Amino acid sequence: MTLPYDQQQDIPDEALLVLYANGDAAAARALTLRLTPRVFAHAFRMLGDRAEAEDVAQEALIRLWKIAPDWRQGEAKVTTWLYRVVSNLATDRLRRTRNVALDAIAEPEDDAKSASETMQDRARQDALQAALAKLPDRQREAVVLRHIDGLGNPEIAEIMDISVEAVESLTARGKRALAKDLAAQRAALGYTDG
Repeated sequence: MTLPYDQQQDIPDEALLVLYANGDAAAARALTLRLTPRVFAHAFRMLGDRAEAEDVAQEALIRLWKIAPDWRQGEAKVTTWLYRVVSNLATDRLRRTRNVALDAIAEPEDDAKSASETMQDRARQDALQAALAKLPDRQREAVVLRHIDGLGNPEIAEIMDISVEAVESLTARGKRALAKDLAAQRAALGYTDG
């Protein structure tokens, strides 16, 4: 049975995955539309490269579709599993491409903003991306999942296969390192408030 799209929006990710595994293409479409922006954003934050992030997001979703028939409900959330796959794929790519200069990574343009706002935003994004790139891989992953993707520590612990205390330690050390690295650039990046 195929449910209309408006009804699929209220169905949990895990149930949509099971529907897809049972042949419901509309469930796959609904789940893809729901998860792709989050998966891409996480991959982009880890990699700093739009094309690489698109590849990682696509590969992660392909893997999700392949495991759909074997999905065991209740063992993990689909998003948790997917974030872990994206993190692993992105980490693998980072290890292979360590020699790519950050200046070679293009930032996406936003036509809705003025030129000066776009330049300011780009400078801030570049500074954050450069600072994130200096962090050890596990710290960067924890910081991105917690403070950029907005996940909770228990979910991050499950994604990274570590304890909640280890997540707290990684994010705290990562935040301190980022603050130290970015402190000298506050005025140049347009942050003049206390």
